[in-house]
Amino acid sequence: METIAIRPLATADEARQCAQMMCTTDPWITIGRGFEECLGIVKIPGREVYVSEENGQVRGFVIVNMGGAFIGYIQILCVHDSVRGTGLGTRLIRFAEERIFREAPNVFICASSFNPRARALYERLGYQLVGELKDFVIAGESEILLRKTIGPLRPK
Repeated sequence: METIAIRPLATADEARQCAQMMCTTDPWITIGRGFEECLGIVKIPGREVYVSEENGQVRGFVIVNMGGAFIGYIQILCVHDSVRGTGLGTRLIRFAEERIFREAPNVFICASSFNPRARALYERLGYQLVGELKDFVIAGESEILLRKTIGPLRPK
């Protein structure tokens, strides 16, 4: 896994691989996002998409949003089933953190209430609970907002 590089999304084929990975795994299965919706998310203008590929195949990706209310938001983290548990998710998060911390003191990420493994990973990496958004994406479930910080937006 150490030889896999993380780099910006480069081609339409890679975008399709990302969308296919998303729509065939949780939390997106439970949320009910199909291929076309996932592809639309991957292609949202203004987002930064970084992929990890091996032998021409995307093995994971992360989408960073540097605009909006939560500047430095990791919008999507997705790792292919075949490489889950190998540390790739941690590497993608650390890559996104380094990128975000160059411009902002906070990194935000959400974990779905039905995805406790994701929340455990984020907390293990130093993220702290900000709050719970009940019925935010799907009825009966919550999005758990977490934050990792190196300081306030405006130091004294």
